[in-house]
Amino acid sequence: MPDFRLDKFYHKWHNNPVVSFTKNRWGKILILDALEPVVLAFAIFMMVYLFLFQPHKVDGRSMYPNFYDKEYILTDKVTYRRSDPQRGDVVVFHAPPPYDSDFIKRIVGLPGETVLIRENKVYLNDKALEEEYIPSNFVTSEKAFLREGVPYKIPDGYYIVFGDNRSYSSDSREWGPIARKAIVGKAWVRYWPVNRIGLVPHQVYISLP
Repeated sequence: MPDFRLDKFYHKWHNNPVVSFTKNRWGKILILDALEPVVLAFAIFMMVYLFLFQPHKVDGRSMYPNFYDKEYILTDKVTYRRSDPQRGDVVVFHAPPPYDSDFIKRIVGLPGETVLIRENKVYLNDKALEEEYIPSNFVTSEKAFLREGVPYKIPDGYYIVFGDNRSYSSDSREWGPIARKAIVGKAWVRYWPVNRIGLVPHQVYISLP
């Protein structure tokens, strides 16, 4: 007579290679389904990071009182692909040697202009630069590159950048102009700390274009 024992039937079913293959296949599908949103999120993050915006941390007090130490900003990497940097823009750029980091400073002088430091004030093309974004008791003193009373003409494709807190800033007064190709982007949004969240304002100079 035929053998209808349940244990034998179960043994054959349990070891059926077709069933085993199906289980493995569905397991792989479930894993891939779980990984898909992670991979997509990572791809979006990398696209944003490489081409659109990049987070940066303010390190030090060279931009005080407009930026504080350990604040976080988003840097806009798109704007300067369509237009030139403007005076008053706060920019992030690759610092010159011997520094091995990104700096955040404000553009003061544009290509082709002549910059001069005289009696603790900045002059561009013989016009005094009115800087309402820094306290009146902040002074702009000479350093190794920009000397008191010595005019300097900015080459094409280069910019003069200063920290807002002039007494505590390593900037173009010390190591000269920065190349446009060294600029990572424009400081766009401050997102930390929470009580200082907001767009980074662009400064307008009444005495200069």
